[in-house]
Amino acid sequence: MAANRKMSLIALGGNLPVDANAPQVTLSKAISALQSAEVVLRSVSRFFQTPCFPAGAGPDYVNAAVAVETSLSAGALLARLHEIEAEFSRVRDQRWAGRTLDLDLLDCGGAVLPDAEGFSRWQKLPLEDQMKEAPGQLILPHPRIQDRAFVLVPLCDIASRWHHPVLRKTAAEMLADLPPEEMAEVKPL
Repeated sequence: MAANRKMSLIALGGNLPVDANAPQVTLSKAISALQSAEVVLRSVSRFFQTPCFPAGAGPDYVNAAVAVETSLSAGALLARLHEIEAEFSRVRDQRWAGRTLDLDLLDCGGAVLPDAEGFSRWQKLPLEDQMKEAPGQLILPHPRIQDRAFVLVPLCDIASRWHHPVLRKTAAEMLADLPPEEMAEVKPL
């Protein structure tokens, strides 16, 4: 890896079509769109089908994860992810609503942002507050990784030994901590 580049992990998901393309087609196209001189694709997980949350709120999701090597800052990489989402008709009008494409920056070179205290506040936020509140700044690592089988299963496909810089657990250890029924809901396509 070049000296000024860092490894970053990104989760992908979607459950609504774009121009009659199924979500897995959108995810494939988004992965292609992500690649540039500043963002080099290193690995791509399999695609997985996961139930919509909350149950019955829409079609099932397709989820995946990628590892990239980038020279971009965390903020610049997040801005790039938002640009790609917009290219695929992503609308951010309701938190946790169905979407054409969701690109979540999970980790960027092991950074803890905005700082340990800020991360901790968002990581410990109760579910009912998470559904109403959105952070006004980038939080890294993503504060919900440890709770989401639909993120951890694809992540373990490409980076099972990735260490969470705050929780001090690997992706595989966090996945093993989840209830088996949650892991069973995430099925390879």
